[in-house]
Amino acid sequence: MNQPGTNIDISGSCAARLGAVKDAFAANFSVNNDVGASVAVVMDGELAVDLWGGHQDVARTTPWARDTIINVFSTTKTMSCLALLVLISRGLVDADAPVEKYWPEFGQNGKRGVLVRHLLSHTAGVPGWDQRMDAAELYDWDKVTGLLATQAPWWTPGSKSGYHAVSQGNLVGEVVRRVDGRSVGKFFAEEIAGPVGADFHIGLGAEHDARVAPVIPVPPLEFGGEGGGKPDQSSIPYRAMNPRLVAEQSWTIPWRRAEIPAAGGHGNARSVALAQAAVSHGGGLRGVELLSEKTINRIFDVQAAGRDLVLGIGVTFGVGYGLNSPRNPISPNARVCYWGGWGGSLVVNDVDAGFTLAYVMNRMGEGTVGDNRAHALLQAVYASLG
Repeated sequence: MNQPGTNIDISGSCAARLGAVKDAFAANFSVNNDVGASVAVVMDGELAVDLWGGHQDVARTTPWARDTIINVFSTTKTMSCLALLVLISRGLVDADAPVEKYWPEFGQNGKRGVLVRHLLSHTAGVPGWDQRMDAAELYDWDKVTGLLATQAPWWTPGSKSGYHAVSQGNLVGEVVRRVDGRSVGKFFAEEIAGPVGADFHIGLGAEHDARVAPVIPVPPLEFGGEGGGKPDQSSIPYRAMNPRLVAEQSWTIPWRRAEIPAAGGHGNARSVALAQAAVSHGGGLRGVELLSEKTINRIFDVQAAGRDLVLGIGVTFGVGYGLNSPRNPISPNARVCYWGGWGGSLVVNDVDAGFTLAYVMNRMGEGTVGDNRAHALLQAVYASLG
């Protein structure tokens, strides 16, 4: 790992008033052991910060380039949820309607009360598959969505959150497909990423393989054990970690090609920020209108607040995002929505301050929510804004 004082070349641009962000980004390499990373801030409709640095590999043989992309794990959820929010904004989906209105097969086995907003807030009660699955089975869209349609909820839908670590992408994505006809990856590419110029992909084409940096893994996630003891295999946290993912799976071509809309998206900080900035910019960016004011307001409609049944920590979920809250504060402002990915990637939309920050990296931090690297960058933005 980098040692304090190591000199890292930082490339890109940074507005003078946000110079503290560049300093914090450099410190992530010298103090917080970043290997390769990028950070971006979209403010006033422009890329106020667009920085990258370090290397794509542990051996530090390949520099991180302007167009380097990487698997960002659950930061992908913000993209698939945004796709469904666009359909809600267009009046094609009602967030308060039963899922079975759009996906009739889903209404079986006690799920008729599951609403679209439950899918967007991890409160649907379907955080994983009843049938134990191999991770490679995620590449079969029809199989995994079919299984979710037939099984019963694990708790009363809408009553509590339980992080749908992988299944949320399939649930949200299938509603998009049923309503629009396109897969969620294709819809996202054609309706969001392409129009705003965001180099983010849910299902990566072979033409982009040469630009992909591999993640530097940490041990697999383990939920369902207490105090480091043997996991309780009957517990919701243990059952929800199905299939059991290892970070190295993201290195493989089948993972890249598949649409895994909860965990398989590839991009860099610039692309993440550009794709998400419509949320913090009144619904549109670069002349592309994606969300109505009503839909943006709906994001902040609290769906669950308390100890998450899977994560085991206090989380406040709105419609499509985690929300800033006294329990888990990430901002001095109220109207802030966010989510991040396994290892440390993060996107934050601050509607009150009018900016979107994104950070992605290759060295994964321990645990579900990464570490302080992204939050140091976010704090630098707020310090700069005063």
